[in-house]
Amino acid sequence: MSDQNPTPQTSPTTDQGGELQSLLQRIPPANMQAEQALLGAILTNNKAYESVSDFLHPSHFADAVNAHLYELITRRIERNGGKGGVDIITMRGDFEASATLAAAGGTEYVAKLLNAMVGIVNARDYGKVIHDCWVRRQLIGIGTDIVNNAFGARPDLDGPEQISASEEALFNLATDKGQEGGFLVFSQALKSALEIADQAYRHTGDIVGLTSGLRDFDKKTGGLHPSDLLILAGRPAMGKTALATKIAFSAARALMQEAQDEGLERPRGSVAIFSLEMSSEQLATRILSEQAEVSGERIRRGDIGSKDFDRFVRVATELQRLPLHIDDTPAISLSAMRTRCRRLARTHGLSLVVVDYLQLMRPAIGTRPDSRVLEISMITQGLKAIAKELDVPVIALSQLSRQVESRDDKRPMLSDLRESGSIEQDADAVMFVYREEYYLQQRKPKDSTYSSPEKYQLALEEWQRKMSLVHNKAELILEKQRHGPTGTIPLYFEGEFTRFGDLDSFHE
Repeated sequence: MSDQNPTPQTSPTTDQGGELQSLLQRIPPANMQAEQALLGAILTNNKAYESVSDFLHPSHFADAVNAHLYELITRRIERNGGKGGVDIITMRGDFEASATLAAAGGTEYVAKLLNAMVGIVNARDYGKVIHDCWVRRQLIGIGTDIVNNAFGARPDLDGPEQISASEEALFNLATDKGQEGGFLVFSQALKSALEIADQAYRHTGDIVGLTSGLRDFDKKTGGLHPSDLLILAGRPAMGKTALATKIAFSAARALMQEAQDEGLERPRGSVAIFSLEMSSEQLATRILSEQAEVSGERIRRGDIGSKDFDRFVRVATELQRLPLHIDDTPAISLSAMRTRCRRLARTHGLSLVVVDYLQLMRPAIGTRPDSRVLEISMITQGLKAIAKELDVPVIALSQLSRQVESRDDKRPMLSDLRESGSIEQDADAVMFVYREEYYLQQRKPKDSTYSSPEKYQLALEEWQRKMSLVHNKAELILEKQRHGPTGTIPLYFEGEFTRFGDLDSFHE
């Protein structure tokens, strides 16, 4: 039997503790030589600033003194209109008045910068090194927040919400949104406006944006435009979801057709539907019912023949290629929606977002509005922000208040929007879907309310006459349009398939 001592085993806890200690002792990425060399190059030749000004900002510097100097130099160069003439002599007054620079050694530190300069040829490379170190430091910060939150630093966030918050932070870093903004030269804005006008001129049918699949709507609005927030509202059973689904499906089909015409493997964009009320299966069944012309009620009961089923399968095969994505997360938060839209835009492209419906959403993670009106205001502002940030149209469905039912004329108005103030204010367009047939059906005469069969028959015939005038008809009331005219657009509605379409009131 050996008397040798066994090899000591290091416990996992000890290993993990050592690794954690080594991580804590690591110095965040920074390159002081690159920072000093770049500042020296700019002070020597202001053209070095032109090579980095489009992406490098004072906040990207690791050293506070270098960041302060870069800000002073930038301010002076911009004040001179970028014409140069900024060097250690012209900047002397700014340097001497700077307490931050004085603490670092004053003019002696500036002289050190000039000595560190090795030429302006590599100035852009130095700037990229500085920016890359900044990105790495931000990643460390985000990673630290993820770890701390997972350990319970933010007990108000559950696991999925922490994932959403982390993804949002990573997306903001990837797109560097925090550094964008500010004024835009009018000539640039004018150039963009001319490009849009040229696109409208070249397109047939007066459609500039994404098609809605509704001819008369596209004529009045020019299609669905990027960065617009459109509100589609209506009372229950009016067909809000059916109309929004029709628009989403038509847009997805147009994107697919465009890709085929251009010989692309896949469409440049896609359509996202956030269905907070219906499941993805129910929504898919509704689209299948509409396209296959098989009643959704019969599909649910299994009351379909072999021919109907074959058509059902054939249409399903065609539809599965469409760039249509459905998220049926109930009570989704604005933060999670924004994160998922960004992810979809990054992976498949994004051309349209549909939200059904906004009253079922929750505001951004970490916010606690004092009232329901304020909560809805935050949601609509957030949806508008998503539209602008991702440059896509967003269609949000909305409920109407019950006061519609108390009027003789039940056509909706802007004041009928539930928690209406912010919705009306933030939206670029507000539309109401209205079907007179729905309300008229409820007013069918009953023989028990008439004193004689003759009077009942007259009332019944009058009701039938009115029903014939509104049968399979709907109205899309464009009550507000920030960029165009308002008015009522007649639509065709087929209740059996919950399908909307163009209404042809006369034929040649």
